[in-house]
Amino acid sequence: MNYLSVEKLSKSYGNKVLFHNISFGIEKGQKTAIIARNGTGKSTLLNIIAGTDFADEGQVVKRNDLRIAYLPQIDYLPEHFSVIDAIFETETPIINAIKRYEKAVSKLSMQNSRENQENLEKAIVEMDRLSAWDFENRVKEVLTKFGIEDICKSVNTLSGGERKKTAIAKTLLSEADLLILDEPTNHIDIEMIEWIEDYLSAANITLLMVTHDRYFLDSVCNSILELENGNLYQYKGKYDYFLEKKTARLLYEEVQQEKLKSLYEKELAWVKTSPQARTTKAKARINAFEKIKEAALTRTKDNSFSLSVKAERLGNKILEINNLDFSYPDLPLIKDFSYVFKRGEKCGIVGKNGTGKSSLLKLIMGELKADRGKITPGLTIKFGYFSQDTSFLDDDKRIIDLVKEKAEIIKTENGNYISASQFLYNFGFSYEQQYSYCGDLSGGEKRKLHLLIVLMQNPNFLILDEPTNDFDIDTLNILEDFLTQFEGCLLIVSHDRWFMNKLVDHIFVFEGNGKIKDYYGNYTEYKIEKEKQKKIEKQREKAKNNHKKQISKPTTNVQKLNYKEKKELKTIEEEIESLENEKKDILEEMNNGGGESLNILSLSRRYEEVEKILEDKTARWFTLKEKEEI
Repeated sequence: MNYLSVEKLSKSYGNKVLFHNISFGIEKGQKTAIIARNGTGKSTLLNIIAGTDFADEGQVVKRNDLRIAYLPQIDYLPEHFSVIDAIFETETPIINAIKRYEKAVSKLSMQNSRENQENLEKAIVEMDRLSAWDFENRVKEVLTKFGIEDICKSVNTLSGGERKKTAIAKTLLSEADLLILDEPTNHIDIEMIEWIEDYLSAANITLLMVTHDRYFLDSVCNSILELENGNLYQYKGKYDYFLEKKTARLLYEEVQQEKLKSLYEKELAWVKTSPQARTTKAKARINAFEKIKEAALTRTKDNSFSLSVKAERLGNKILEINNLDFSYPDLPLIKDFSYVFKRGEKCGIVGKNGTGKSSLLKLIMGELKADRGKITPGLTIKFGYFSQDTSFLDDDKRIIDLVKEKAEIIKTENGNYISASQFLYNFGFSYEQQYSYCGDLSGGEKRKLHLLIVLMQNPNFLILDEPTNDFDIDTLNILEDFLTQFEGCLLIVSHDRWFMNKLVDHIFVFEGNGKIKDYYGNYTEYKIEKEKQKKIEKQREKAKNNHKKQISKPTTNVQKLNYKEKKELKTIEEEIESLENEKKDILEEMNNGGGESLNILSLSRRYEEVEKILEDKTARWFTLKEKEEI
């Protein structure tokens, strides 16, 4: 069933063409992501489809009575409403039915008339039909999942993350036919992203969204639209399929471009050697030549940029954190945390919002003061801190002037020096744009300028706080390639699992109440390990329950442990204790430096082996223990 059709849509701002004559459709159950570089019209296209903006040409044809719920990047929640009232402000069949029911009850309580009784009866029938009686409980359940328990809290007192979650909850609870989401994963933690991912993967949801989160996109979407140079390309498949087909398309376009150039050179030679065209045939050939010239010399616009900076040399001592405590204001965020960073280490930080992730970065940078403990950087350490805040960029200054205040020349990766203007150009800021004001930049462009200013100072220890926010996928791929080759240290807070998996080999998990878990591996490996631990806990609980049941009723003809099994049980218990101790020793050695990188790798592999053996031994222990306790 076709929900909507976009027909020959065009949109420009001044001389800039965002898209021209594009067409596509959305079918029921289809989950489509729109991919494009920043500034190419992704959000504008969503606004036009949602009805909050207008196209220059073309139309959006929607199915009759199609209900759309739209989540823009900037929420428009009513400031002085409570959270629950902000959600109930939406016009949906269920919410309207609840309002009619409440109104009917109120009227009947004031005047017991036949008309009011009939209105209440109709309202009850409608509530039954829509299964609306438990809607408020469903709202509370979703908000609780999002960590918002005080539903009477005023919207204007919410943090940025809480506002985002409330807006998402409002959109998801609308029960609309089509959900339109603009960057739904920005500014929320991984746990919430995974919950939304599962919710949106339901078969009965139809979705159109813009996202830079490739893991989220790949898990949820079955169709991709790419906006590039004003044109639209459609791909029916997951993200890997998109990458494969896009690569093939670009190779084909490159071949076609070379053919056009060859034809152009041939025709150019004819034009130069031929006398002035007099015949109709000659004039036609010259007209054709002009078209070939335009096509051959018009390269595909490439707004990508390159990252090339030289990290300063690292000494033997990198960064030591000893017995760190920090609370805000009375909530413990970090308790007795110690760690010794090693040369070239790439660490990630994950955890729920509000657990202290960004606080640790600010403590390292000296922007916050610890309650207890010591942070000691090595003498050669040069930090580069890419925070979420871009307010230091003066809107009234030209881009080139702002950059020159930091440095006139910059040392590149190969040891050469380039001017500030060339460095900006390499970063994707055209020479013309460099003389525009910072206030004219989009959010994504300001973030890119911030990153440039950080990197141009040649840091050897990069601290990145949510670096993927407001960046498009092309920019993220370039940033990932640079960070993969970066010879210094990395410490990254990010909700982007694809980004983290590609870059980090070690994560700190902020579990709340000041507890920080140190895990060697990337996020996906940690998630798998976490799921294993949950299964073990369930097995333990099951074993306890089975034991209670066996105690509560006598059993007959039950096989108990034989001598060999009793001996095996005792041996396994000793082996489990030994393996637990070995695990602890490996972690301590890794935290204390572990020597050279090869030794770290060896320790990491042994840690994984011990984990696997321990899992198998524990499973066998449960089996024998259950049999022993019968």
